[in-house]
Amino acid sequence: MFGAGAHRRDVRILFTCAGRRIELISAFVRAAKSLGLRPSIHVADTENHFAAARIANQAHRVPPTRSPDYIRSLLSIVKRRKIDILVPLTDMDLVKLAGAREQFARLSCVALISPPAVVQTCRDKLLTYRFLTSHKIDTPATWTPQEALARRRHRFPCFLKPRRGSASKGGFVIRHRWQLEAMVPWVPEAIVQEFVPGVEHTLDVYAGFDGRPRCVVPRERIEVRGGEVTKARTVKHPQIMATGACVVEALAQCVGLITIQLILSPEGKIRVIEINPRFGGGVPLAIHAGADFPKWLLTEWLGRKPRIRLDQFRDGEIMLRYHQAFFLNSG
Repeated sequence: MFGAGAHRRDVRILFTCAGRRIELISAFVRAAKSLGLRPSIHVADTENHFAAARIANQAHRVPPTRSPDYIRSLLSIVKRRKIDILVPLTDMDLVKLAGAREQFARLSCVALISPPAVVQTCRDKLLTYRFLTSHKIDTPATWTPQEALARRRHRFPCFLKPRRGSASKGGFVIRHRWQLEAMVPWVPEAIVQEFVPGVEHTLDVYAGFDGRPRCVVPRERIEVRGGEVTKARTVKHPQIMATGACVVEALAQCVGLITIQLILSPEGKIRVIEINPRFGGGVPLAIHAGADFPKWLLTEWLGRKPRIRLDQFRDGEIMLRYHQAFFLNSG
């Protein structure tokens, strides 16, 4: 992947599940232009109309991510449009994309996705728990519902959520045993997790093309709506940054950006709760604060080594998000 775009003057990038991720896509455009590249932006989604299509050079409608034709459709776009880099933007297609990395590579397309083993570990919260505990990284205790209900004494509250869920969807705070028994059938492939009070932080960890954690940007989550952060602040917390680096080092084969969620407890404990091997929704804050992940990735694609510090971002930068509208005539 490193140097795949050496001597190139243009770059064609395909963003999957592009939806509303306009800020991040725009950051890639700015990064490409700052490096003297001519960017051609392609976006793919299952909908006819989606916001990111309004800023792209070309939009593509693809089958749902669960469809057996999903990867075939993306490969067709990559081949026809000579796509150089593929960037996934949600959790929904990560497992499939990881399994198809070599197929994209044979078309000279760099897929910014970690290997299947890494993606499987991150997407399955029970595997994530076992991975973290095996590497002695503090994380809330996690059980299957059967294991939790079999415990004679179970401390409440606890958290019930899907084993492979995302964006905080389908999660419930459980305060009594009878609630746990009643709610388990309603959550597909559920896990039960120790409830940890404290301040939630999301970490953007740059792993580039060699898997080494080169920069860690903690973002304190001040306000979240619908699972996506709407208000956040960058925080230079050395222990939190060291934890993020430790997680990525343990995973060993990460590609691109890794998003880690953790809780800073009132006692000062740092407890990792989730790992997502992709760009997070709040990453524009980190980019604004000086951690120019798109520029660093494109620099590596060109075959150059960007100079990056672990703390290469401004402390105390605040992001306040709001909705913006595009208007179309469907007649």
